[in-house]
Amino acid sequence: MELKAKNISSRSIPKWAYILFVALVVFFSWRAYLHYKNAAIAAQPPPRPVTVAKVTTQDVPLYLDEIGTCTAHETVQVQAQVIGQITSRNFQDGADVKKGDLLFSIDPRPYQAALDQAQGQLAQAKSQLVLDQITFKRQLDLRTKGVNSPQDFDLAQGTVNSDEAKVKSAEAAVAAAQVNLDYCSIRSPLDGRAGLRNVDVGNVVALNGPALLTIQSLDPIYTDFTVAEPDLPLVRKYLGGPNVKVETKSEDDNVPARTGDLYFIDNAVQPGAGTVKARAVTPNADRALWPSQFVRVRLILDILKEAKLVPNGAVQIGQNGPYVFVVKQDSTLDLRPVKAGQRQGELMVITDGLKPGETVVTSGQLQLAPGTKVVAQPIEAPRDGSGAASNAALN
Repeated sequence: MELKAKNISSRSIPKWAYILFVALVVFFSWRAYLHYKNAAIAAQPPPRPVTVAKVTTQDVPLYLDEIGTCTAHETVQVQAQVIGQITSRNFQDGADVKKGDLLFSIDPRPYQAALDQAQGQLAQAKSQLVLDQITFKRQLDLRTKGVNSPQDFDLAQGTVNSDEAKVKSAEAAVAAAQVNLDYCSIRSPLDGRAGLRNVDVGNVVALNGPALLTIQSLDPIYTDFTVAEPDLPLVRKYLGGPNVKVETKSEDDNVPARTGDLYFIDNAVQPGAGTVKARAVTPNADRALWPSQFVRVRLILDILKEAKLVPNGAVQIGQNGPYVFVVKQDSTLDLRPVKAGQRQGELMVITDGLKPGETVVTSGQLQLAPGTKVVAQPIEAPRDGSGAASNAALN
């Protein structure tokens, strides 16, 4: 037995074999780890190129967009106030006219003759008054001496009173004749633009007959629009505030939008329409806006201070509402739910969910997911549509 144990001990595994075995295990394990690591890296998709933009802040308007029409600030139907024949026309159709400019002339001869006759009758009445006043004075002197009858004195006084009344009547006749003569010269009652005339030289016009001409005042001009009934609470909240303005823009992109003041809002909702009439006074010195022209209207209610803005393309709509992809410091993506406000040209207001200065993805969202590695490519800063409270999103 002692011999057998001695033989077994002489055949035990040397230490270097154990060391070699452990080294081989470590080596092959490291090779397997590198293989699987390289395979995993090769299986991962490469970083996706995306365009990004920073979250910016700016003062922007709170507004309502509507469709409206323009209406002349003043419209006058020029009519004849005396009967007669048109003898001259002193304007061109469609020309600008000033208040007091001569438009038409009516034959003044009958009215000049009536004025001359009234003036002659006035002169006669005044002469008779002077003569009767002398007689009355003589009767008054005789009355003080008691040598005339009371009847003669009363008759002289009554005659003078009658003459004074005749003078006043004659003066009124002269004034009426003068008015009629003045009506023979038809003048513009306001500054405006003349329309197409309805009569020519030689036509006989009648008192209160058809209008001879229409004149419209175009500067300023009214912008008429409506406010939907559901928007009334918001409008009433800001009505009368310092920032309430009305922007009017025509379909011609070469004509800049102009800002006016809210002039009128109706006191009742239109039955069956569910809207409320409103009107603004709009500057129109260049005559770019015309009556009955359709325009785009923006009712600015207030100015949102330091609003957070992102490009419109950054905001996506998912099952849980609007969201954006935010690029983190390690170039991976974070899906961020947000609350979107109004558009401001090519930008959109974000009321909650983002911080100023954060980077958001603006295109390529369909192939992205939270945690995706991206290569960011900045885009040019979009237009806000004219800074703060002007043409933002009239587009």
